[in-house]
Amino acid sequence: MIFLAYLLLGAVAGTMAGLFGIGGGLVVVPALVYSFTLQGISESVLTHLAVGTSLGTIVLTSISSIRGHHKRGAVMWQVFIWLTAGIAVGAALGAMTASLLSGPSLQKLIGGFAFLMAVKMWFGVDPAAGEAALAPRKPILVSAGAVIGWASGIFGIGGGTLTVPFLNKCRYTMQQAVGTSAACGLPIALSAVLTNIVVGWGHADLPPWTTGFLFWPGLLGIAITSTIFARFGVKLAHQMSPEKLRRAFAVFLLVVSIDFLLI
Repeated sequence: MIFLAYLLLGAVAGTMAGLFGIGGGLVVVPALVYSFTLQGISESVLTHLAVGTSLGTIVLTSISSIRGHHKRGAVMWQVFIWLTAGIAVGAALGAMTASLLSGPSLQKLIGGFAFLMAVKMWFGVDPAAGEAALAPRKPILVSAGAVIGWASGIFGIGGGTLTVPFLNKCRYTMQQAVGTSAACGLPIALSAVLTNIVVGWGHADLPPWTTGFLFWPGLLGIAITSTIFARFGVKLAHQMSPEKLRRAFAVFLLVVSIDFLLI
């Protein structure tokens, strides 16, 4: 029965990944926290286990999402390369930072972060029609990638909540921002999930079927459906107007922030 719940969660997370350019972590983490609580997993590890498992699912979800956005020409690969240079280090440091925080503190941080990003996206101003992208310099992209990776490693997300607004602010179209953000989710997840495995290795309170802070039944159940539904989310993203997509993204973040703050 619990495995069926993971399958359903994967469908929702996959759709969110393709639609908003996120890895689905803002859906997966709170759901896993609730699931692990019902299973009686120790509070000392359940939030960190949820974050690590979420990052594991993002590795697979992002691959499917990247393929969909790439076919539509929405991934800016030159921007991706320089962002990834900072992401690789930042995500590992973020995962290490998360391991030093208590579970409740980590949950409240995620909730506050999601709320701030929801407000920013809702009231954000799109660039004028026909205005070219700002094309940030390489050092700025590397620095932004490090910050995005660090925050993503802490919160167990694919970085879309930071990458999409950053690229949108640089005057790239919302579709380009979402597509490139989806690509960035892969190096974020790979770096952070490996770090979570290392820092969680051998923890006394971990349940069976774990490798560090990675819970395999949850990972596999979510991955089965998320990779399929990510393509559906990509299709939705390219059918919506940039304004509607930005507002929908803001509403989604607001709902998630309330969920985290009330856990």
